[in-house]
Amino acid sequence: MAKSKEIDMLGGSIGDKTLKFALPLAATGILQQLFNAADIAVVGRWVGKEAMAAVGSNAPLINLIISLFIGISIGANVVIASLTGQGDEGQVSKAVHTALTVSFLSGVGLALVCEVFAEPILGLMSIPENVFDMSLLYFRVYLLGLPVILLYDFASAIFRSRGNTRTPLICLTVSGIINVLLNLFFVIAVGMTVNGVALATAISNLVSSALLIFFLAREQGAVHFSFKRLGIDKRLFFRMISIGLPAGLQGMVFSLSNLVLQSAVNRLGENVMAGSAAAFNIEIFCYYVINAFGQACTTFIGQNYGAGKPDRCKRVLRITILQDLIFTVAIAMLILLCGRVLLRLFNSDPDVIEVGMTRLKFILTAEFLNVVIEILSGYMRGFGFSLVPALVCMIGICGVRITWMYTVFMSRRSFSTLMTAYPLSWAVTALVLIGAFIYVDRKKLAWFYGRKQM
Repeated sequence: MAKSKEIDMLGGSIGDKTLKFALPLAATGILQQLFNAADIAVVGRWVGKEAMAAVGSNAPLINLIISLFIGISIGANVVIASLTGQGDEGQVSKAVHTALTVSFLSGVGLALVCEVFAEPILGLMSIPENVFDMSLLYFRVYLLGLPVILLYDFASAIFRSRGNTRTPLICLTVSGIINVLLNLFFVIAVGMTVNGVALATAISNLVSSALLIFFLAREQGAVHFSFKRLGIDKRLFFRMISIGLPAGLQGMVFSLSNLVLQSAVNRLGENVMAGSAAAFNIEIFCYYVINAFGQACTTFIGQNYGAGKPDRCKRVLRITILQDLIFTVAIAMLILLCGRVLLRLFNSDPDVIEVGMTRLKFILTAEFLNVVIEILSGYMRGFGFSLVPALVCMIGICGVRITWMYTVFMSRRSFSTLMTAYPLSWAVTALVLIGAFIYVDRKKLAWFYGRKQM
């Protein structure tokens, strides 16, 4: 990993550096979404709608699994960033090798367990009989790549902890192109079905994780990778878990709450299902931008907290929330202006487009609240306070949405009533998080100045 690609988070200007960090990270998420869509497009075009449904039916379950470990990788990011700020290269090296070892072993163990229980797990998802066999085949082949998928997530976290978001983006771009080409090769040339796109996904993830490990092995500093140093430092492992596990569980609970809301969408008919799905695939690009600045805040705070720079932490907070708001509002307005055109790419039915526009208006006009949630959560995670924002978000967002669905929506069953749950849950959570932020901020400032007087 070239030094020129790393960002000095501890000195100099901040705004240009947070942009340099966040924008490639947002592009990474958007590209990942586009490459995932390629899987569905290929099987839908050359295999059939049953195969398309089989791949799509796995998405909620796979997101549930991956969300947990993406959260834990955030813990690795914070720990390595904090140790980097402290200048403790020995501990940074141990943390790097601990993170990589844990990710691969977890992936192997989880893949084995899911392979054994794949059929009963999918059986809980009410998948139609004509789709179930292909869905099971896709899931089992996909699991072959789980160890390298988790390895990529954790290796990316290591790069982010040093301020380098360009290298993971480059690796993902290369592997994504390979994924698309292999999709076409396995399905069209070889004649495979859903197992072809699942195998292509596994191979492309192997490529991306191998590239990241290759670049880490070329690094001469504290994050240099060596097979001889692989192992688990218990103290650092539990520190990563204490920060990352709440974030991972938060992601899993979000996925579950969204599944509950999706079940309500399914009750409103095919047009609502189609319009809502199309809008989701458009609005999610806005979320990747919001999340990227949240991770920028976490990483910059982690390093400056480790280096004992409270004033710089405050500047990071102000700058990232302002940048996030500007980019998010701009993208949201652009999507709303082009909403009908974008929705027609998915379906030309006027009723479907109207439903999609309804969802886009509810979600995108309230995304500024999501900015507050992501940035304040990222700020607190940077200090190691991961449990606080996780609990607030789980109760505020998930609790409000599920309560709303089983009370107000049940008495007034309309799509607009259901969509109201999103801005309402964000507003409640943002208000509570602001209070939690004030508490954490005062506590950490007292720690900073207390340490200086020692």
